[in-house]
Amino acid sequence: MNRKNLLTGMVLAFLTAGLTGCATLEPIEGREKKNEKTVPVILRSFASQRIRPGDPWKIYLNASHPHGDMKNIVCTIDQPGMASYPASFTRIKGENRKELSGYIYLNTMGPDNLNFVNISLTVQIQDHAGHYSQPTVFPLSFDLTFRQEPPPPKIFKEKDLGPIMINLRTPGEGESRDIFKRFPFRQ
Repeated sequence: MNRKNLLTGMVLAFLTAGLTGCATLEPIEGREKKNEKTVPVILRSFASQRIRPGDPWKIYLNASHPHGDMKNIVCTIDQPGMASYPASFTRIKGENRKELSGYIYLNTMGPDNLNFVNISLTVQIQDHAGHYSQPTVFPLSFDLTFRQEPPPPKIFKEKDLGPIMINLRTPGEGESRDIFKRFPFRQ
């Protein structure tokens, strides 16, 4: 019986400590207000809106986090007429977690026929707590006659922050282009 009483006492002590801890938690609204200022912020950004197919597209960013807690640069791409691309997570190195300045890049080599294709890139910074910066959207048009514009001088470092790990596709890529293979008819 002594052992049973000891176990019961331990369980009651644990529950009391748990209830006391829950009672002292501050309301969610108060915690959200405190965390409001701790989200990452993209201070400045730049990307050319036009490039030639096959050229790497550079997206320049200046970002900061008051607690030095930036974790990932998260990118998504929207391309009219295509299914969604998976998100790309580019890890932020330790020395850049409080402030970063440089560029991420999208490799546009590979797909044939990107000429006259338009995409939209959305970039956000994620911190270790899972908070995201406000999204920044960059439109892009491909044309063989375009040249990528350089960023404004003295605003961004010419530092490689990492790749955007998304492979662009052209409409119809991955599908059979032969209508008779896709829709067999009886002859």
